[in-house]
Amino acid sequence: MEHIQSALQSWLKNNEDFQTSFNEMRKKILSSDRIKAFLKEHPELTEKQIDSQLMKLYEYDSQSVKCEKCASLDSCINVMKGYVPEARVQNGRVKLIYHECQRKERELQLQKQRSFVQSLHMPREIHDATFSQIKLEANGREEALQKVRQFYEDSGDTPPKKGVYLHGSFGVGKTYLLAALANELAKKQIDTLLIYMPEFVREMKASITDSTINQKIDQFKRASVLIFDDIGAEFLSPWFRDEVLGAILQFRMMERLPVFFTSNYDLSELESMLSKAGRGDVEELKAARIMERIRQVSEPVEVTGQNHRDQ
Repeated sequence: MEHIQSALQSWLKNNEDFQTSFNEMRKKILSSDRIKAFLKEHPELTEKQIDSQLMKLYEYDSQSVKCEKCASLDSCINVMKGYVPEARVQNGRVKLIYHECQRKERELQLQKQRSFVQSLHMPREIHDATFSQIKLEANGREEALQKVRQFYEDSGDTPPKKGVYLHGSFGVGKTYLLAALANELAKKQIDTLLIYMPEFVREMKASITDSTINQKIDQFKRASVLIFDDIGAEFLSPWFRDEVLGAILQFRMMERLPVFFTSNYDLSELESMLSKAGRGDVEELKAARIMERIRQVSEPVEVTGQNHRDQ
């Protein structure tokens, strides 16, 4: 508001003849198509009321009401960036009510959607992942995309009870596909938690000392959709395998909550890795229990194709 007032005051001050300046200002404002249309809608306004509120009319006319004067939200020219004025008349007074512009509405909607996607140590680009950007190759990603899209289509108020275990070599798009799912589910206001496993292991170890481990485990247990990215990339100690991963998967299996995984290893290879304890012991039974839980909450699908990280 201040820059509008100062512009008018400067205009008047720099003219020797105040009346002449006022008439020029009045003529310019009232010749505006927007102001003409507004006054036509409100014939009850008298000449005196109009003259006393020229500044308000100027404020209304000088701003963008349909983003037509702004190249982007950041370059918005309006008094309140991202908000457009709506002119009303109340008791002979012109009132300007500000609402979000179309760009601001899109930004707020995007922020709301992103609030349904939480990530732990995941790259920032996952927030822009979409199904439409996924490239398909023969015998590569079709089955994985079909399974993931079907999960999305079947998600109503609550998601289906079983996720997908995506396994394949490096760079074939496993993580991107599940990030796209998370962003699409956000549009349905279904919350998703994405976890990068190697960093997750390290964080959970650190949480032992600050007594937050139980709180964090509970969060992972209860997310509507849980995604473990790159399971098998980090050595899992017997403690983490049984007390953290096992507890999370057991809860989600009992509550029929879906879990998605990405891995460079198929299920048999992952089971072999999980059976190796820190001292070289083999704990096949405990590893088998974890794998049974993984099978209960997800369905294995192989992803093949080119390594897109090298392109």
